[in-house]
Amino acid sequence: MSESVPTNFIRQIIEDDLRSGRHQQVVTRFPPEPNGYLHVGHAKAICIAFGLAEQFGGRCNLRMDDTNPLTEKDEYVENICKDIRWLGFDWGEHLYSASDYFDQLYVWAKHLVSAGLAYVDEQSDEQIRATRGTVESPGSPSPWRDRPPAESLALLERMARGEFPDGAMVLRAKIDMGHPNMKMRDPLMYRIRNASHHNTGDRWHVYPLYDWAHGQSDAIEGVTHSTCSLEFDVNRELYDWYLDHLPIAELPGSSRPHQYEFGRMNLSYTITSKRKLIALVTEQRVAGWDDPRMPTLCGMRRRGIPPEAVRAMCDDVGVGRTNQLLDPVILDNAIRNALIAEAPRRMAVLDPIRLEIAGRDAAPEWIDAPDWPHDVPKEGSRRVPLGAVALIERDDFEIEPPKGFKRLAPGRTVRLRYGPVVTCTGHEVGADGRVTVVRCRQEPEGFDGKVSATIHWVDAALARDLEVRLYDRLFAVPEPGKDRDFREDLNPDSLKVLTAKAEPALADLEPGDRVQLERLGYFYAEPESWVPDAPALNRIVSLKDTWAKVQARTEAPAEAKAAKAEVVRTVRSLGAVGVALRDAGLSDDQAAVLEGDEALRAWYEQALAAGASPAAAAGLVVTELPRLGKERGGLDAVAFDGVALGRLASLMEAGAVTGAIAKQVLQVMAESGGDPAAIVAERGWSTITDAGAVDKMVDEVLQGHADRVEAYRGGRTGLLGFFVGQVMQRSGGRADPAQVKAALERALAGA
Repeated sequence: MSESVPTNFIRQIIEDDLRSGRHQQVVTRFPPEPNGYLHVGHAKAICIAFGLAEQFGGRCNLRMDDTNPLTEKDEYVENICKDIRWLGFDWGEHLYSASDYFDQLYVWAKHLVSAGLAYVDEQSDEQIRATRGTVESPGSPSPWRDRPPAESLALLERMARGEFPDGAMVLRAKIDMGHPNMKMRDPLMYRIRNASHHNTGDRWHVYPLYDWAHGQSDAIEGVTHSTCSLEFDVNRELYDWYLDHLPIAELPGSSRPHQYEFGRMNLSYTITSKRKLIALVTEQRVAGWDDPRMPTLCGMRRRGIPPEAVRAMCDDVGVGRTNQLLDPVILDNAIRNALIAEAPRRMAVLDPIRLEIAGRDAAPEWIDAPDWPHDVPKEGSRRVPLGAVALIERDDFEIEPPKGFKRLAPGRTVRLRYGPVVTCTGHEVGADGRVTVVRCRQEPEGFDGKVSATIHWVDAALARDLEVRLYDRLFAVPEPGKDRDFREDLNPDSLKVLTAKAEPALADLEPGDRVQLERLGYFYAEPESWVPDAPALNRIVSLKDTWAKVQARTEAPAEAKAAKAEVVRTVRSLGAVGVALRDAGLSDDQAAVLEGDEALRAWYEQALAAGASPAAAAGLVVTELPRLGKERGGLDAVAFDGVALGRLASLMEAGAVTGAIAKQVLQVMAESGGDPAAIVAERGWSTITDAGAVDKMVDEVLQGHADRVEAYRGGRTGLLGFFVGQVMQRSGGRADPAQVKAALERALAGA
């Protein structure tokens, strides 16, 4: 293996295994579930599994984890294969499916039943969940747990024949209902699904769960190193238990695999939840799974991102034991590095205005223009025409240039890229106040005066129309859906379609070509929408990180500084307790806090016992309790308990009090205790639900800020937050913010 290959902990394990003779050949696998399309988060897992096999001369199996017939399709299988090949990997003859092993898995399931290590349970899903226990308390055994093996075996066979309806019973492993790892509390192995499977048809009526199929499939295929993302670390104990209690060695060609977990990779301003991605597609908020704005690999391919850029990003961020949330600028830079020597240069103008050059003939002069900049070791050029009238970008000219503006303005001199130096002598403005024509004179060759900048252009007479699609981030915030419905965080400017004016050489583009439009970015001639003689280009990436500039104009200075500094954020890894909390609906951060603080976790459990939902309870426990404890010198000095906190959380969730009022209630409770509902009633703090009262406050606020209303209607829509704050202040914090926002939007749009 080349010494230039960077090391990581999994590679070190493999090197040690080969050195010691534990394994003679490395066999890895990538096991996607064919219930959706692969996304950028999968790219790292693919690069690790296939990359390790390549580096050690082994093989990587591609195995479809097709254990749920209700959600899986051949369409997804085909596109998964296409995406992996696009990244540059191939599995050769080693394409498998978990469904290939259904017969063997069923035989092994009967083996565990016969050995008294599995049983058929007739409890409902709700009953099973209710008896699992919590991270602090053991579960309760099923009334069917001690069912005789022969009886369970007979029932399992009837389940497999389709004699029972969905949900009537399940097969569970018989391990330990008091185990600290909740994955070991008699996990489900089979469920009844009287549904047709895309691969096996109607043969089966029971289907294995992931944990039952995963390790055994690895063993059947001879996998030596089973890599998976960090959230599966709590599954490893169950993975090993199944392998330890099955006659794996009796199966020819099998192995005893081991599971190794690595930190996941995701991008900010992105979602990778399949449920949410499916919603975007089915609700037609995007143009399909392969929409170039989507984080799917097929979307990235259609946008024109080169696969080597994705692999370079995965290599650069490394393989570790912590999750990673990457700023998209890391991928953008990898794309630019990949394209700088691949994409020849061309010129196009997106928002043109006429530049009339005095003294030039109308007949064009053809100028030699290099395809590559001086620092790219490639040769080639094309000829670009320039007559008496050119087209330049509208934002390359200012009548009254602001400080720092270095392009064309009255009296200012610039160079036309590859062409002459010109000085502005005048301009014309249309009825709408926008510049329509810029007039200039051409300076003589050898001009030694001050040249402010070089700008790009195209000849007006010979310019070609070119459709340009300017793609940007699909979401406008770093963590979409963190505090609200993710749909509200969609970026309304994620796609702009323009008709640009292009130099004639762009007419020679072929489907799949990539070019750099000078000063505008890298672009891709997308084959999927190619029309002869009417080329269309997708912008892959801009030449600079323009998003950071946009954010700097809209964020508070401190927020902008923090966003710029946070290029890579590692997310604290979760243990068994944290994963269980996350599975209950908490965010990773909330789960990490509660896992690491037993005192706060006790408050959380009390709040749940009082009837609060996990999300509502965690919101108060994690966010508000530490602040109150700090103010009062410790949580022991707070005059209420977790039960009262849970009741307050339930009031918030029911809409009886707003978040702002809940904080005031907490202050009262911290001082003197009391029931939160009684405090709200006594002080008149219940949520204002009367629409007329809200509309009245909205009208009063808008009348008091007429200048800002005018600015909002003139395009400064960011002022909506100011108006919401003013109405909330007027209501004493009692108005529902969502209701206020909706009322404001109606009022501001209606005049």
